[in-house]
Parts: sequence; structure tokens; C-alpha cells
Amino acid sequence: MTGRPFDGDDPSRFLNRELALLAYQRRVLHEALDDRNLLLDRVRFMAFFLKNMDEFFMKRVGGLAQQVDAGVSKRSVDGRTPSEQLDAIYTTTAAMFDEQAACLEKELLPQLAAHGVELVPIAELTTEHRYRLRLWFEESVLPALTPLTVGPTHPFPFISNLSSSLGVLASVGETADATFTRIKVPPGFPSIVPVAGATHVLLADVITANMDLVMPGVDVAEVSAFRLTRNAEVSRDEEVAEDLIDIIEEVIELRRFAETVRLEVDASMSERMVDVLVGALGVRPYQVDRRSIMLDADVLFEITELERPELRAEPWTPRPHPRLGSPDNGRDLFAEIRRGDILLHHPYHSFDDTLQRFLDEAADDPDVIAIKAAIYRTAAESRVMETLIRAAERGKQVAVMVELKARFDEQANVEWVRQLEEHGIHVAYGKLGLKTHTKAALVVRREDEDVRLYSHVGTGNYHAGTARSYVDLGLLTADRDIGQDLVRVFNYFTGPSLADEFRKLLIAPVTMRDEFTSLVRREVANHREGRPAWITIKVNALEDPAMVDELYAASQAGVPINIIARDICRLRPGIPGASDTVRVHSVVGRFLEHSRIYAFANGGDPEYFIGSADWMKRNLDRRVEAVAPVEDPLVRADLQHIIDITLADNRRRWIMDEHGAYTQVRADPGEPEIDSQVDLMRRTTEQEVVVRLNPLPAAPETAPS
Repeated sequence: MTGRPFDGDDPSRFLNRELALLAYQRRVLHEALDDRNLLLDRVRFMAFFLKNMDEFFMKRVGGLAQQVDAGVSKRSVDGRTPSEQLDAIYTTTAAMFDEQAACLEKELLPQLAAHGVELVPIAELTTEHRYRLRLWFEESVLPALTPLTVGPTHPFPFISNLSSSLGVLASVGETADATFTRIKVPPGFPSIVPVAGATHVLLADVITANMDLVMPGVDVAEVSAFRLTRNAEVSRDEEVAEDLIDIIEEVIELRRFAETVRLEVDASMSERMVDVLVGALGVRPYQVDRRSIMLDADVLFEITELERPELRAEPWTPRPHPRLGSPDNGRDLFAEIRRGDILLHHPYHSFDDTLQRFLDEAADDPDVIAIKAAIYRTAAESRVMETLIRAAERGKQVAVMVELKARFDEQANVEWVRQLEEHGIHVAYGKLGLKTHTKAALVVRREDEDVRLYSHVGTGNYHAGTARSYVDLGLLTADRDIGQDLVRVFNYFTGPSLADEFRKLLIAPVTMRDEFTSLVRREVANHREGRPAWITIKVNALEDPAMVDELYAASQAGVPINIIARDICRLRPGIPGASDTVRVHSVVGRFLEHSRIYAFANGGDPEYFIGSADWMKRNLDRRVEAVAPVEDPLVRADLQHIIDITLADNRRRWIMDEHGAYTQVRADPGEPEIDSQVDLMRRTTEQEVVVRLNPLPAAPETAPS
């Protein structure tokens, strides 16, 4: 688009979704390459990069491969066919994996060794250490191995998704032809095995070194590692489903047998063995990825857990919210919410001391009549779910919306559904054709012969684990209009239809798109009339073509726009006459940015919203989402601080150019370095200290009139 007039119908005004997501993965990889990070933190970022890429291949590449196989040639909004997108993806990812492997081999592993954390070949161990490993292997690992040899009576074995395997070519006797045997590296064992002190070996290497115990009496010609990635884009027709739980369980099972989208093999693997795998697995030649070092994310995560605190950033302990303090302070949580809305900011604020406490006190409070919650993802061992069960046991009406189609969490959600139903809890599974991505809870409480509604509307899942590593926001409020809107939403989950009007909440798929469109257009009108006008959105992804075009139109009208997008942004900023008032930012830090904030100047009286929806077509049109207005002035000030410190970040922030390339912002010489996440940790700690030194005033015993 550069150098020619802006064309509102030109497909090149959109960046490609898949390549934009890969650009984010490149920023994650950069953190592993960046020697300003401590060593184990670099290893951790590399582990996240590999984990993210596994999911990218399962979800995004798998879906495109299905389209290519079906002969789909329809172009994306940026003008690419599925085949063209796949070509670009494999070219891009090959270069990224080369860079990742070079960093691991030439920098991270040597530096770990220099600090005494060694991952060594078994051949370099002493005779005594090899003997001890052999004894351990024979006693503990060997019984868990199942060598599967391919032959006339043994078909090629099933290879499960993302499992690490060893391929063995071996023969019995000098004249016999070599046969192929697959040995799965068994789960349930550490991937790296301690030998002495901080010296470790790979479990796969231990198996290889003791192959004579696994396959005695054979002549082993080759042992080589490989790993398979399967397509996660499998589905069944919900319209004919008698029981959605049965359908979800079938989809989980189908994924095990889904089409291969990537075959990673050791760089030293012979062409003969590659041909065996390619032929048996139906892999295309371009899907074979030769890896110079076969270390997956699980191995690297295990390395990061080694007891070397000096090699990683000091751990962060989430703090109590300054308005609430700790649960044992005797403070009336519901009275405090009535006193004014409360903004929760995880992981800076403790999940247990805030949202979990909200649910705990509701479960135990005799005045609470009902609790309702929408669960998208939660932990396999979830205190949130246990609390909801306890509430039901204490006679409260409990209704839970559990999204069975939350990808990769389906099995855990199915198991929780069964437990909830066993305790008499009303459980909704979702709606046909729609995922429920809403993050909301409602507490109905009897007070002074009246009923009051307490609501939580958030950006993150009800998951204590991710609340320690994801940056998320939540609003605790006693606003009756928000509560009544949530009543309508929860009635939809268990009832026949979704209301088409709401008092304050923006609800997808019925009102949210129109409301956001109106808010953007209002800024355009205000700018033209000389009133203050600007737009700031903080999202995971800006993907929806229609909303991108709305922002292009606002920029052409002169409205200043800041987009803080963690990963995907399809809008090209800085194009003269098209988007020269737009700046696109991205932050990659120690915590995963996951919060969504939408802010509009509104002629000088700024409006703020938070909620579960990104500006993606799926969120606006194919999911049930909830976004809440933030009206409390103090909470608005907190949101503006989050925006301001993010835009001031010169350590973790990236700026995108019109071609979709990102440059990391760095402090100028003599300029103080600002890390937005570090600043928010410091600010939260200082607030905690102030509260501890100056106890909070008592909350009113009754609600203000």
C-alpha cells in the first residue's frame, strides 16, 4: 500500500492472520535470545515458544491443511489462498526453528554448563555413573517400555500426538532384513535424568544406551528420535448430537487419530528411516522438520525448575488487594463492594484473596441465595469448583455454565460437569454453534428484606494457576444494572433464548459489535466537531476485518488511536492518508498479557470497558462474551495508569510498522528503563505496605441509600 493512495477495498490493507500470529511467536523467541534476561528465564521463554508453536501447528496449520486437502481456493481477506498461506508458514517457521536451535546449542546449553547445569551425552559419563543409570533403567524404566516392531503380523503402530518416540532399525542375524520398531519414551518419568549434582542426561538417551536390554539378541543399525504433531481441528455435528458431552469426548478421541501436520526428526536420521515414517504416517515431504537438537518444551520446562534461583528472576508473590486485605482481617467483603467497585488485577493481586474469597464467602454466607458462574477453563483440581459444590451442599441454588468446547481443556471440563451434576448443581454445557467465552459470576444475596446482586465480570478464567502467570482484570461490583444483565445472560445458558437488549453490559453476539462500532464512530463525530477524541484498546488480538476498517476510517478522520495487541493485529499503522494516527504496540514480559481494556475519549468524559472479548470475528459473532463499563472514577484511574505505563514501557514493548514488522523499544542513553510489569508489581507492593501501616476504615454496615 505504500506509495499509492489508500484503497479501502485493497486486500493488502489487512495483514495475514497466521503470519501476524507467527510475528508474536517471534517476539516470544526474542526473549530467549535476549541476553538481558537471566539464563533460566531465557530457557523458559524458549519453552513457551516451542509450546506455542506446537499449538500453532495443531490449530492453525491443521485447519489450513484441511482446506487444502478439500480443494478450497477461497482467498483470505488479505488475498491469500490456503495453499499460499501454508507455503508462507512453512518458510517462516523453518527460519524461526533454525534460530531457536542455534541459540539453544550455541548459547543456552553452554551457558548452563558454565553454571554447572550440564546436559551431557551418556558416553561422557564415568563407568560408575553409566552402571548406576543402567541399574535404574532396568528396574524402573524398562518395565514401562513397549517396543512395537512392524512386520507381516504387526501393522505400523499408532503414534500419539506430541509424544516423543525412538525409531529403531534392527535385524536378527546377518542375512535378515532390518525391521522398524517404535519405542515410545514413557510419560510419567522425568525427561532429564539427574546423574550427579547438576549433571543430567536425557531419558531418551538412557533408553538408547540400553537398547540391548529393550531388544536383546538383535543387531541395531540405527536409533533415532522423532515426534509427531496432529491436527486438532476435528469436530462433529452438534445439530444431530443427542448429548454434547458424548460429542466432546468423541472429538477428544478423534484428535488422537487426526491427520499429521508435522513430523520432527533428529537431523541425523537416515533417509531410510524417514521414508519408513513418511510412508506409514502419510506425511508430505515439506512437513518433515529435521531438528539438530530434539529438546521439546517439556524438557526445557524441567530445566527451568532446577534449583538455581540465582539464574532466574526473583519470583513474584501476588499481594492482597488494598481494598480487601487478607481474608482473615474480619472485613466484610460484600460491604466493601457496596462501598465502591473494586478492580482486581492478576497476578499482581492474589486470586485466592480476591476472587476465590468472593466465591468462598458467598458459599458460606447464610444470606446468599444463589451463585451463578460461567467457566471456560479451570484447573483439574479446582478450588473454585469445590467451592461451588460446597455452596450447593449448603442449600444454595447453584448454576454453572461450563464450556465443553474450550480447546485442549475439554476433558477436564467434562469431568467437572459430571461432578457438579452429581451434587445437584444446574449445569449448562453451552449452545449449539456458539462457544461461551464469558468470564462472569453472580451472587444473589438477601439484605434487609431486599435482594442485592453482586457481580464479577473479568477478562480471565476462573483458574488459580493461570491467575499467577496471566495478566487479567476483573470488576467486582454491586451495580444493579450489571447484575440484572448477568441474570439475563445466565438465564440464556439454561433457557431457550438470549435477550437482545441489555442495560449496561455489551454482550456478544447480540449487541457488542454494534456497540463497539458506535463507540468508534462517536469518536470520529467528536473529532470533527472539535471535541476531545481518541481511542485506546488493549486486546490479545485485533483480527476482525470490519472493526479494522472502522479504525482505518477513524484514523482517516484524524482520531488518535493506540492499539496494544499482544499477538495478532491485522491493521497496518502509519500509512499516510490511511492510518497515520494509529500506533500499534505489543508487550511480551514475564507474565502473559491477557487483559482487555477499551477506552474512548467521549468528548472529554472518557469511558472505559473491560471484558472477555477480543476484536476477532469469532468473539464478536460466534461466542457469548460479556464486556462491562467501568464507571467508578478510582477504578477508571487505575485502568488509565495501566494504559499509561504500558505505553511508557521501553523494556518489553514493541512497535509495529506498516509492513507488520516489530521493533523493540529501548531506553535512550541516560533514560531510565521502564518495565511496565515490574512497575505494576512495585506499585502493588507499595499499596500493600500503605494499607498495612494505615488500616482501611471500616466499611458501612448497610448499603448507602
